[in-house]
Amino acid sequence: MRVPICFASPAFDRIGSPDTPTGNFPMRLQRQLRNIRAQAGKTLPPGVMAMMDRVIADLKARGVELGALRPGLQAPDFALPNHLGRTVSLYETLERGPVVLLFYRGEWCPYCCAQLRAMQLALPQLTAGGARLVAVSPELPDHSLTLAERNALDFDILSDQGAMVARSYGLVFRVPDEMRDLYRDRGLDFNARQGRPPGEPWQLPIPATYLLSPSGVVRFAAIDADFTQRPEPQALVDLLHDRVPAS
Repeated sequence: MRVPICFASPAFDRIGSPDTPTGNFPMRLQRQLRNIRAQAGKTLPPGVMAMMDRVIADLKARGVELGALRPGLQAPDFALPNHLGRTVSLYETLERGPVVLLFYRGEWCPYCCAQLRAMQLALPQLTAGGARLVAVSPELPDHSLTLAERNALDFDILSDQGAMVARSYGLVFRVPDEMRDLYRDRGLDFNARQGRPPGEPWQLPIPATYLLSPSGVVRFAAIDADFTQRPEPQALVDLLHDRVPAS
């Protein structure tokens, strides 16, 4: 089974594969992601999954993941509105302990929703490890609120309008025309959902999961242009309880 490309700083070089069956989350998210993909293959028009695979392969061939923020580097600070309209500052949050930072594509993405629900289930363990959980997407706050309510999420869902924060983390790519046309035919307009001018090229962030130390240094990163791949929450829980430094 292929899992997201994961990077850890040398201090975390003993971390296992994100699909290792440990703790309270044995393969749970990986099964959900496989089921979502299998269901999509049954319900989407013929050729759609093959087109998606071509797009993913092209993104990887172009190295879109290679510019993303890596372990050992300082995470850029930001302040963004959450789904309730309150401004959340990354470095103010880090003053209270480590942060698990997720970048996801949007409320419309079933793989993103599956990851966010899995992280909600892991939230008590993450909190027990001293961490705060923050998720960021380029969608407008109304969509963030919808996502939080539909999935009963009890952590900050931030709106990165224009994807400026995601860009500072090296995660933004232009949506290929054939993928844009597919989503448009299914009633999705990313520019409208993201508050961008209609004529602008569509853009999305690469899904990414970071663990930041209280000093803002990236200690773990899972980054994959294949949007069907996400790390297991247990990988982060294990790091927090056993290996995250105090600063």
